Amino acid sequence: MNAQSHHHDKDKQDLNKFGYAQELLRSMGGFSNFAISFSIISILTGAVSLYGHGLTYGGAGMMGFGWPIVALFVMFVAAAMAELASAIPTAGALYHWAAILKNKRWGWYTAWINLIGQIGIVAGIDYSVALFADPLLASVFGYTSDNTSVLIAFTVILLTHGILNHIGIRIVAKLNDFSAWYHIVIVAVLVVSLAFFTKGGLNSVDYLFKVGETFSDKPYMFAFLIGLLQAQWTFTGFDASAHTIEETINPRVRAPWGIFTSVAYSFVFGFLMLAFVTLSIKDAGAAAGADNAFIYVISQALGGTFGSIILWLVTAAMWFCGLSSITSFSRMMYAFSRDKGMPLSSQWAQISKKYRTPAKAIWLAIILSFLLAFVDYIIKTVNPDAAYTTIAFLTAVSVVGLYVAYGIPIWLKLRAKASGRFQEKHLGPWNLGKYSDAISIVALIWIVFICIMMVIPPNETAGYALAAMLVVLVIMDLAYYKRHFQGPQAALNTSMDEILRREQALEAADGPKSGVSHKV
Repeated sequence: MNAQSHHHDKDKQDLNKFGYAQELLRSMGGFSNFAISFSIISILTGAVSLYGHGLTYGGAGMMGFGWPIVALFVMFVAAAMAELASAIPTAGALYHWAAILKNKRWGWYTAWINLIGQIGIVAGIDYSVALFADPLLASVFGYTSDNTSVLIAFTVILLTHGILNHIGIRIVAKLNDFSAWYHIVIVAVLVVSLAFFTKGGLNSVDYLFKVGETFSDKPYMFAFLIGLLQAQWTFTGFDASAHTIEETINPRVRAPWGIFTSVAYSFVFGFLMLAFVTLSIKDAGAAAGADNAFIYVISQALGGTFGSIILWLVTAAMWFCGLSSITSFSRMMYAFSRDKGMPLSSQWAQISKKYRTPAKAIWLAIILSFLLAFVDYIIKTVNPDAAYTTIAFLTAVSVVGLYVAYGIPIWLKLRAKASGRFQEKHLGPWNLGKYSDAISIVALIWIVFICIMMVIPPNETAGYALAAMLVVLVIMDLAYYKRHFQGPQAALNTSMDEILRREQALEAADGPKSGVSHKV
């Protein structure tokens, strides 16, 4: 038996221990698992589409200080999640962790809160692509870009992502691998272009760390905190490495590293990109007041044709990001439906016999994401003077939904450890050792803080939307949960101790291991 066949058998047995059959095609390597999270984080999407938001509220200092601050704390969150992915390697990820560590009700709420965040992130990413692509197309074909044309572009982009995800994981995995390298190459092209071809040269480095300047009506420190949405939304979606864990070879090591390194590399490359973009600014006030601050800055720095080429390259990177986000969202929905957590679960849990993908879950993800943006379109049509922007609304919904879902299993793990239900012997090969509790506590503090900041004025509309979704969730609890949801098989069929006993039996049957440690 070759090494790959051995891994496939071991990975299948690992999944069987949690009560699930191997239905999805397990073909992702370590780089592919990293690439899907790196592509969803997409520094060429979050940092770029919300560049104007960050500049308006925090000025140049938002890029010099805001980005590193957010990245540092998100790495604590990513490390805590990676540890759980190694211990419980199922596609349900967050909600399976919550159900095993506490009970099925906690798992159910975690799943739905995560779904809310996933709807927001898919809608936010593809709307970002439309915000860049539509003005560029308008300049070529001579029409005027407006909310309606952006919505049409958004719909077409969603459809392309749905079709490709339906066709098969092999194509998407290859595109994700390409996307990771593409992001790095385009950042390099952008940085070199700005470094050597910016008209009039770059500002001095100290401009990057200029604080006290805001183009909002808020006091600077308060405005700076609001501006953190730019970086915070960028660092979302890295749970994709966990959602595709049943399609990853040797997932208990590769998926945790995918989660953690996707954040770390995004921090480094994102800071480099933002530094040069910000140092090329000629008039920060004019950039902050432009319809699209990033397009304005690049056009001013590099000129018409060259600037347009760079912007098209950036837009393509955003498109790859949206493709990956649909993959992650549909896998989470598939896993939840497999456990009968959603109305019509039997439909969303179906796997295409031809393509081995959760086809119906993919298209439901497309529809839900479209509806969130469409509802906002209707609101803006009725009230065109609304102070918030569509992209800020969508991104804030995704940040709060996802980070609350990230925080629940981290908190439950701390509680389970305190009561003795989760012990060191239950950890996977990738773990944080003696620093686990401290890292988890810091992660939780940051999650609470950032969720509050994301729904205060001027973005209170996102808070209202989340509150409305939670009301619907409570209604569903009463109408659906009690009658239909038995809980995930991962929690029904076993406990952490039983999982450990099964694993030890499998390891004994396979023979001694090499003893390689993956502690960090």
